[in-house]
Amino acid sequence: MSMSMPEPGAAHAVLPPTPVASVRAQILATEHWSLLATRSMTWSEVMSRIVVHLTVLSAGLVVLALLAQAHGFGRTFQVLSIGLAAAALVLGTLTGFRVYNASDDDAAMLIGMNRLRNAYVDLDPGMEPYLVTSRYDDAAGLSASYLMGRRRSTASHALASTGMFVTVVNAIVAGTLGALITLAAEAPVWLIAVIGAVSGLAYLAAALAVATRRFGSNSIESRFPSPG
Repeated sequence: MSMSMPEPGAAHAVLPPTPVASVRAQILATEHWSLLATRSMTWSEVMSRIVVHLTVLSAGLVVLALLAQAHGFGRTFQVLSIGLAAAALVLGTLTGFRVYNASDDDAAMLIGMNRLRNAYVDLDPGMEPYLVTSRYDDAAGLSASYLMGRRRSTASHALASTGMFVTVVNAIVAGTLGALITLAAEAPVWLIAVIGAVSGLAYLAAALAVATRRFGSNSIESRFPSPG
């Protein structure tokens, strides 16, 4: 049996061209999975930061409880409690800023995935009825992707958020710090209560003002606005 050899100069076999739509779908899917992985890593890191913050806060309470059992609620207890409360408040404020930044990043990544879904629909318009999340990158589309078609009030969404949880914990620590400082100054009980409440509410109001300013305006220009 003899094998025929290709003649010199003969053209090599050419592979059939890959469909453009298939290549686009692969590229879009790669970008989509990249955004999903980044979202998962971001919130995993944020939750770790919150756990560290709560651990430090809990450890401070244990230290104060042991100190009170050994030496009572004297000057040493007051000084140490003020120092621990101030440290916890600083750590909590930094954690809150990280949560705000992560929320900004999360919204940007979700907008990116909405745009990718818009590209999927362009490739195959018949798939749109099967999408649970939105394919529009404006505020309405972002909200629709967060809620996945369910109806929920904005207040409920905000109050149950991770940022609100961290803010409330920090406000409690701020109120406690204000009360401890007033206690160290040997003020009457009613003034200690008032200063503690005002300190906590002032911190809460300031944090909510910062959050509202950050999330009140969308800095990403919409390319695919929702119809109507």
